[in-house]
Amino acid sequence: MTKISDQLSVQVFGGPTALLDYGSLRLLTDPTFDEPGHYGRPDGRPGLTKTAPASITPADLGRVDAVLLSHDEHPDNLDHSGRKLLADVPLTLTTPSGAVRLSGTAKGLATWESVDLARSDGGAVTVTAAPALHGPEGAEKVTGEVTGFVLTGQGLPTVYVSGDNASLDAVRQVADKFGPIDTAVLFAGAPRLKPVFDGALLVLDSALAAEATRILGARTVVPVHMDSWDHFTEGRDDIVAAFTAAGLADRLRLG
Repeated sequence: MTKISDQLSVQVFGGPTALLDYGSLRLLTDPTFDEPGHYGRPDGRPGLTKTAPASITPADLGRVDAVLLSHDEHPDNLDHSGRKLLADVPLTLTTPSGAVRLSGTAKGLATWESVDLARSDGGAVTVTAAPALHGPEGAEKVTGEVTGFVLTGQGLPTVYVSGDNASLDAVRQVADKFGPIDTAVLFAGAPRLKPVFDGALLVLDSALAAEATRILGARTVVPVHMDSWDHFTEGRDDIVAAFTAAGLADRLRLG
């Protein structure tokens, strides 16, 4: 567990999956708990291969108050075990189209739409959907709708969870509306699939994550989604090198 402040701790379990203890709430990002294996696609598009297990099982998570789900259509963001977990969670916040597909306790948030979650210690945590683009310009037609999240609350740090976002323009919009950000949970890892967008980035690479940190004015950064899948082209060493080169190594908190 990485303790950021008295009001925020982050546990990273592998891939995009992290548990945020924020205020009195426990919020889980994109749940992926399957064992390593290959996920094919019926439409003939390239499948994905998981190479390492999560460091924890769903049974060991304890209470989860809500899931923050970037999107539901790719197994590296929501796998079989993750889908099963959603049935036991009071609320899943995701894209509007994802909420329709998932049904149950899923709630879709359009960009900049907010919802208040009650805190057991009084007050509320406000979750706001943030813009995200899963690939280059126009990627929505292929990769689908995705979302990030901004967490705010009285007496709480401002937290940005990027989701599967490759766009610095989206980051700038978040910075304009909510910056400076206290802690950014950035999906990085430079995932690429050669047949998709000619191998263009699907999510931030390490250098772009460093630039996003600068744009956001983020005081701390927890990188996730940079291991456990074979379509990721950068990892822990790359993000350390990029942040060091940018003079931002002191902002990194590696789980």
